[in-house]
Amino acid sequence: MNPFQKNESKETLFSPVSIEEVPPRPPSPPKKPSPTICGSNYPLSIAFIVVNEFCERFSYYGMKAVLILYFLYFLHWNEDTSTSIYHAFSSLCYFTPILGAAIADSWLGKFKTIIYLSLVYVLGHVIKSLGALPILGGQVVHTVLSLIGLSLIALGTGGIKPCVAAFGGDQFEEKHAEERTRYFSVFYLSINAGSLISTFITPMLRGDVQCFGEDCYALAFGVPGLLMVIALVVFAMGSKIYNKPPPEGNIVAQVFKCIWFAISNRFKNRSGDIPKRQHWLDWAAEKYPQLIMDVKALTRVLFLYIPLPMFWALLDQQGSRWTLQAIRMNRNLGFFVLQPDQMQVLNPLLVLIFIPLFDFVIYRLVSKCGINFSSLRKMAVGMILACLAFAVAAAVEIKINEMAPAQPGPQEVFLQVLNLADDEVKVTVVGNENNSLLIESIKSFQKTPHYSKLHLKTKSQDFHFHLKYHNLSLYTEHSVQEKNWYSLVIREDGNSISSMMVKDTESRTTNGMTTVRFVNTLHKDVNISLSTDTSLNVGEDYGVSAYRTVQRGEYPAVHCRTEDKNFSLNLGLLDFGAAYLFVITNNTNQGLQAWKIEDIPANKMSIAWQLPQYALVTAGEVMFSVTGLEFSYSQAPSSMKSVLQAAWLLTIAVGNIIVLVVAQFSGLVQWAEFILFSCLLLVICLIFSIMGYYYVPVKTEDMRGPADKHIPHIQGNMIKLETKKTKL
Repeated sequence: MNPFQKNESKETLFSPVSIEEVPPRPPSPPKKPSPTICGSNYPLSIAFIVVNEFCERFSYYGMKAVLILYFLYFLHWNEDTSTSIYHAFSSLCYFTPILGAAIADSWLGKFKTIIYLSLVYVLGHVIKSLGALPILGGQVVHTVLSLIGLSLIALGTGGIKPCVAAFGGDQFEEKHAEERTRYFSVFYLSINAGSLISTFITPMLRGDVQCFGEDCYALAFGVPGLLMVIALVVFAMGSKIYNKPPPEGNIVAQVFKCIWFAISNRFKNRSGDIPKRQHWLDWAAEKYPQLIMDVKALTRVLFLYIPLPMFWALLDQQGSRWTLQAIRMNRNLGFFVLQPDQMQVLNPLLVLIFIPLFDFVIYRLVSKCGINFSSLRKMAVGMILACLAFAVAAAVEIKINEMAPAQPGPQEVFLQVLNLADDEVKVTVVGNENNSLLIESIKSFQKTPHYSKLHLKTKSQDFHFHLKYHNLSLYTEHSVQEKNWYSLVIREDGNSISSMMVKDTESRTTNGMTTVRFVNTLHKDVNISLSTDTSLNVGEDYGVSAYRTVQRGEYPAVHCRTEDKNFSLNLGLLDFGAAYLFVITNNTNQGLQAWKIEDIPANKMSIAWQLPQYALVTAGEVMFSVTGLEFSYSQAPSSMKSVLQAAWLLTIAVGNIIVLVVAQFSGLVQWAEFILFSCLLLVICLIFSIMGYYYVPVKTEDMRGPADKHIPHIQGNMIKLETKKTKL
């Protein structure tokens, strides 16, 4: 018998042998057959596993869908910080599967690992939901709770990721391989179903439901948390009927040990007297003779993985940068009003459409044209499609910026004049540089058609204004600071007029939200109820309220009251991205009414313009991701499948780290950042194509046969020495 013949048992490959004689084990009792679904060959236990996976994916994708807006609007982080933390969380979710696999294979087994890490998962959701309650502490408390919750969620979702699918496969007997294949199809369908439904529903829970006077992030995080509780309960319910294989040893750890031993052994034997070996991994033959050929085949595939993280860097920005782009677009489609984070639903929806479309139509047409569309070529085309998607995203971003109001630069301010007096007023800015501004008189309740740009000599400056009203000539002085927007409000003051300068800075940082504020010309305080949870008080005699965020929609009758009177105001349509100023006046003929001024115009570019970039990047994902995994599995031995899965997940983790670094340190405007990612992936695609050109695919029949055909002949007694210490 060859001492290095491949071991077909499920025991750990190398295990210590006791010197003492092992007593014979008593015969195992006959195994009770597992209950099946309706008399078929499908074990009943897989129903619990599929439902568990659906609920867990709903939980994960639903929470993640609203995460970037939670950072931006609830924790008040800027876009770059929000993007960085979002991708740090995503990266952690793809690093932790290695830990989960190690725990399952080496210590607890798959069942206990899923149970214990699901408890961690649920705890993370609870803490995350508590961190979204406005009444629970301040921003520091919310931030700490959020980061703790996200860390636990990353550990939970990543830890169970490699276990659940494999545990479902363990429920089938070897003679039911066909049913097991169909099970995996249903399993991955449940993943897409959970993702599709949750990315549509959770943004509605956030945006369409108000709690504590603002978007209900606590509900948007709480419902996914509840689904994770259901996932855990359903999985635990099947405990008595599961087939629970014991831990079998972690092959990933064995591969790392083999590679490390080869490197260290080569370093120790670097003398010229020692004969060289054909491959650097042959230096591990003394300790890992059976593993060497499998690891050699593995390293050939892993070499092709080096360029892959760049693709994931682009693909995973759908939930961050593309969502941030969507908030600056008009989301009214006519028949339906989308939330900005709801656009992510296009990805799982298009995946379900594109996979059969590519498999049964496009690939077959290409094949009939006589084109050899190999797996590596499909992956390269997938990269090119992702490049095009980000080029389209950059074009959309440029168009959005063109439609947006201009921004004041250094030593500049923007000024508008609001004339609330009963007659026209002539306003002149005193000074050599700005005296040409505001030449025409401003009629009563006429807003200047646009903001005027004033140039400052320093970062802050006092401006002198000359006001001419009837036969009166007045001079007034106001202080301004650079890079801000201001409204000069002119009002009646007995038989004369006066002015006040109102800073508009807050309105320029709404990031696509609809905001309103009020000027009260009445002689009494006014309380305004914008919704059941949102109200504000405006002081008497030209009091100015702060900006308040409201839902987009029609407001035909907003309830208001003074100390002795109730009345309603018609605010009309408050559209996406606009900032409105309402002046409450008492007109003799028409009674109390609101004069509406649009400080910031509404978003004009439709969110439907994001559809091409989603279609391109999803087509790229289908060609790259699905093909890449199939190709990898076809090129490596069956014993290396789990290692390839771990390496594949690591490329996704590294891709998210790339986004984190670029977002935090590039300092580029958004359209330029999109172009940067597109160009980087194009360069990577070229490198990958060159690597693929020189790669020689391994045919299935050429995969590893008997181990003795591959083990190199090594001089000396080292192999014999090692075989005495191990049981094969």
